[in-house]
Amino acid sequence: MHKQCHQHRLPFANAPDTRESNRPTLADRGYTARMNTEVLTAEEVAAYLHVRTITVYRWCREGRLPCVKMGRVWRIRRAALDAFLDHGGGPQTLTRYLQSFLDVPDHVIAVAETEELLHRLDAAFFQLGEAHGDVLVKVYAGEPASADQLRVAFTRAGLDVNRLEQESRFRFYNEPDPLGGRMETLRTLLAELTDDGRSRTIWAAFDWVEQVDLDEALRQQQALMEIVNANRLVIKTSVLERVIDAWPSETRRRAHYLHRGTIWLSAARLSLSRTVPTPPA
Repeated sequence: MHKQCHQHRLPFANAPDTRESNRPTLADRGYTARMNTEVLTAEEVAAYLHVRTITVYRWCREGRLPCVKMGRVWRIRRAALDAFLDHGGGPQTLTRYLQSFLDVPDHVIAVAETEELLHRLDAAFFQLGEAHGDVLVKVYAGEPASADQLRVAFTRAGLDVNRLEQESRFRFYNEPDPLGGRMETLRTLLAELTDDGRSRTIWAAFDWVEQVDLDEALRQQQALMEIVNANRLVIKTSVLERVIDAWPSETRRRAHYLHRGTIWLSAARLSLSRTVPTPPA
C-alpha cells in the first residue's frame, strides 16, 4: 500500500517557488560534461535555463547572478550558478519545476487540461532529459497527432527537435499496440539504444488522449514500474483531463498509486505530488 507523501500546488509561471530548495548541484545532477566545468559562458547558462542569452546578461548587469567579465565576455562560475538557483534565481519555468520533481529513474503519470498543455508538458520533460545529456523518445501511437504535427508542437514549445534528431538524441516511435505491446516497445527501445554497450538513460513519453481499456492500462503501468526499477528509465504517461474524468474514482486512485509521482497541469495551475510505501506500524 502507498500513501501520498507530499503535494505542491503551484501557480503556473509567475509566483516564486517558496519550497525549501533541495536542488543538487549541476555535477550531482549529471549534466553534460561542459556544464560540469568550473566556468561557464552566458550562452551555456542560457541554454541550461531555457532563457535568452540577453536575460543572463541582464542578471549579470543587475548583480543578481555573480559574473566575471573577461574582456568583452561574461563568465559565470558553476558554484555561483548553483547558489543562484538554490536561492530562487532564474525563471520559474515548467522545466525548472520538473527539474526539482523528477528523479532518475522515475515513473510518473501526468494529467493535462488540453492537448496543447499536454504537448507543452512533453516538451518540458524532454528539455530536462536533454539537459542531462540523455536519449529522448516520444511514443505517439496513443494519440491522433502525427510525428510531423508533434514536431511542430514541440518546436513551438521551445524544444529544438530537428537538432536533437540530427544528433541521434531524439526519436519518434510509432507504437504498434499502445496497450498490449507497450512492454515490447520498451524492450525494443532499450535494446536499440544501448546496443553500443553504453549505459544511457532513456526519457520516454507516452500519451493517452482517447479512452482506453482501463484494466489493461493499469496492468501495463504496473509492468512498466518493474522495468523502470531494473533500468535507467524516466517514463511519463500523460492523459487528458477529460479522459481521466470519465474513469471511476477507484480507478483514478489505482492509477495514482501505480506511479511514483503525479503531475496535474492546467492553464492556471501546476500540481506535483509523490507517493511512497506506507511505513510499517
